[in-house]
Amino acid sequence: MSANEDQEMELEALRSIYEGDESFRELSPVSFQYRIGENGDPKAFLIEVSWTETYPQTAPIISMNAFFNNTISSAVKQSILAKLQEEVEVNLGTAMTYTLFEYAKDNKEQFMENHHPVNNVTSISNIISAETPNTVPSIKKKDKKEQLSKTQKRKLADKTDHKGELPRGWNWVDVIKVCFKYKVFYYLSFSNYWYHNETYM
Repeated sequence: MSANEDQEMELEALRSIYEGDESFRELSPVSFQYRIGENGDPKAFLIEVSWTETYPQTAPIISMNAFFNNTISSAVKQSILAKLQEEVEVNLGTAMTYTLFEYAKDNKEQFMENHHPVNNVTSISNIISAETPNTVPSIKKKDKKEQLSKTQKRKLADKTDHKGELPRGWNWVDVIKVCFKYKVFYYLSFSNYWYHNETYM
């Protein structure tokens, strides 16, 4: 069987085994994460397994670089990866992703026996001083909004509904007034012109 066929079969098996398991995450059809331990467990860690093109004939890539593991010291990570690598060598040539996850679950306490949470948070003052060594941040003035008088606010409130929106057709009356005014003016002007012309004929 080809590597691709082996991978397809293993992918189907992983999807069916871990369906509904919140600890399992499929990042892509060849990359998977599994959280060992419950959420909130200080000794929980995350393993990522990625398949190469020739997997399972060659070893998968195992990583613990996820942000979830940022409180685990690099020595503990290296120790876990070394033990998982031993398991990879034993299972080389066979589907081993499930085996690796289960092995890590079974040996979690042993893997994390030397774990002491590491604080990787850098103080904000250090970050600021590193980014801006000798510069004083410029203070930006906020643009003032135009203030309305009480009368203007009342007029605006009269025109708007409870949501502050103008009702549909709020300005139609003005348009009609203007049109009507010009039409009457035009009509009167035309009538006067016609009347004056008729009298002179």
